[in-house]
Amino acid sequence: MTTADDLIGLVRAYNPNTDAQTIARAFAFGEKMHDGQFRRSGEAYFTHPVEVARLLAEQHLDDSTLVTALLHDTIEDTRASYEEVAGQFGREVADLVDGVTKLTKLQLSSSATKQAENFRKLIMATSKDIRVTLVKLADRLHNMRTIRSMPLDKQHQKARETMDVYAPLAGRMGMQWMREELEDLAFQVLNPEGRASIIRRFIRLQKETGDVVDQIKSDLADLMRSAGLQAEIHGRAKKPYSIWRKLQAKEQSFSRLSDIYGFRVIVGDEVDCYRVLGLIHQRWRAVPGRFKDYISQPKSNGYRSLHTTVSGRNARRVEVQIRTPSMHQVAEKGAAATWAYRDGQRQDNPFALEPSEWIASLTERLGHEGDHGEFFEAVKLEMYTDQVFCFTPKGDVIKLPRGATAIDFAFAIHTRIGSACVSAKVDGIRVPLWTRLRNGQSVQIITAEGQIPQATWIDMAATGRAKSAIRRSLREHDREKYIRLGRELARVAFEAVGRKVTDKALATGAKHYGLADAEELLARLGSAEIPAREVVSGLYPNLKVRSTDGVASDKAVIGLATGQSFQSGTCCQPLPGERIVGITYRGSGVVIHTIDCTKLEAFESQMDRWLDVRWHEGQHAATHTVTADLTIRNGVGVMGRICTLIGDLKANISNLRFLDRKPDYFRLLVDMDVSDVSQLHSILTALEADSDIASVSRHRSTETGDTDDTPQQAAE
Repeated sequence: MTTADDLIGLVRAYNPNTDAQTIARAFAFGEKMHDGQFRRSGEAYFTHPVEVARLLAEQHLDDSTLVTALLHDTIEDTRASYEEVAGQFGREVADLVDGVTKLTKLQLSSSATKQAENFRKLIMATSKDIRVTLVKLADRLHNMRTIRSMPLDKQHQKARETMDVYAPLAGRMGMQWMREELEDLAFQVLNPEGRASIIRRFIRLQKETGDVVDQIKSDLADLMRSAGLQAEIHGRAKKPYSIWRKLQAKEQSFSRLSDIYGFRVIVGDEVDCYRVLGLIHQRWRAVPGRFKDYISQPKSNGYRSLHTTVSGRNARRVEVQIRTPSMHQVAEKGAAATWAYRDGQRQDNPFALEPSEWIASLTERLGHEGDHGEFFEAVKLEMYTDQVFCFTPKGDVIKLPRGATAIDFAFAIHTRIGSACVSAKVDGIRVPLWTRLRNGQSVQIITAEGQIPQATWIDMAATGRAKSAIRRSLREHDREKYIRLGRELARVAFEAVGRKVTDKALATGAKHYGLADAEELLARLGSAEIPAREVVSGLYPNLKVRSTDGVASDKAVIGLATGQSFQSGTCCQPLPGERIVGITYRGSGVVIHTIDCTKLEAFESQMDRWLDVRWHEGQHAATHTVTADLTIRNGVGVMGRICTLIGDLKANISNLRFLDRKPDYFRLLVDMDVSDVSQLHSILTALEADSDIASVSRHRSTETGDTDDTPQQAAE
């Protein structure tokens, strides 16, 4: 493992003024806090924070960021508190550690609604201090490098989350090297056969053509020398995922895909960049349509470079990027370049763009939106897409994602102009609003008084900003009409399953979609943004036939030794779909607890009794008991109707216990046998929507009891 002296030596190489004593104290503090904790691979847990700190040191980051990396899991996973970290290392570090802790808790691979809400929180947290995101990205990179020690289902969950969120976020932060590695590591988990196929074909190509990279690097070096230019030349084959993505996008076979090699020529200044471009185009034939000038028109993340693709040696296409050392630093480090140090001083790179400006513009422009899904859509569009640059008639540059239309251009200028547009002129020629724009075009928007956005515009628009503004305008203009129509659609959908539309049912449905109230849900139903049938199936999922074939009860848990029996802890009543841990007892018995069960505190000093287990994938039998805490109206037939509702959802009531009886309400505990946590969630949602139920929640015992207080069959 990297030692404190190793890490300090790495930092001193670029920052001789580093506070070595503080880094050493943070190293010792983190090592002490994580003492006795181990990763799934069997390594001491503290190796992970150390490697995260090393990754950031390689990006030449400041002392506070490195100390944060060493401590980033202490508040979440150890007995250390915010106050203790602040007392020893200052409020700045404590706030950064707390920020990383909050990001770690966000479940970005959960349901679509929750994912969008949590993604919004991630962007908001990033806007406060970009270093929080830098630590989180380094944390995710090291976790992906060591992901093979995790259970297969967790590997897929983390890989999908990485591919959907963290890799494009790294790209938007300008850290292209990290984006490529994250994508390739996730690709290795999500599609190992596809990645292996790319590597096999690439090896076969190398055998047939030789080392193309060295050959072309030599050609470029000779060209630079002949022109008297000092140049640094790098060449490499592109990552397997990058090649795979090109294959999918172009629908070509591997043998026809030519630009799988990339080269960088780094020269002294911008003038030399354009000289090199001319030399390359004189030496080799340029591929039409593949030249991009990101020096005169930088990307929104600060990236600057000249890109060209030429037909090089043996007619093989190669991509060449030409840039200066300062541009190269921004291209390699991205957001980290704004915090990078050299010779003890924070570097002043004229090309480094503070990513918080982009985030601030997003939060200012979209932060007021009540719909988390629209925010998620807008940010993902900005992260995933490349850009085109178009001009207003006055010569102002408008940056848009590739594939944007004249409608997107209009809304990018101002919402008022977008709402009133009727057509556009591109390079002086009148075109429809759905016309896709290309780099360098001049666009004039034609407006008309009284014009309002049309529903068809949503499909024409490509940017989240335009889509959001169009939807908002449509909802405001036709709100009353949509509410009336939505109420009728809801009535028909609910009656189709024998239910009535109540205000409480609609309020529960609105809560499920993250909307403000029932009226907003009705407006979305009326505008066809949300299907009424989907709302009903969310509240009453018994319409779906549940499979009777599935996991046998005695095989429900994976990770037990041969012959070991198990039973669920009565304290937390774990269900399939929840994270669990096993506690061994004398003999061969194991009691299963949820990972957040309070009873586990009693076993913190007996780690040898902890067992790493997980639920078997598949459909479980409805034999897992869980308790619901209900407060219901004291009325004729209410109890019978609630029992029928639970039965309709394929759960069996095994016991009823009344906690309180009043003239107007009852409070009781209901024991139900269910198959998994998803079924429980469906039952609780349906009960919450019932107008005769005042409150409903899952009941768990708060008594920790004695460490060996468990049924005899598990203890013997």
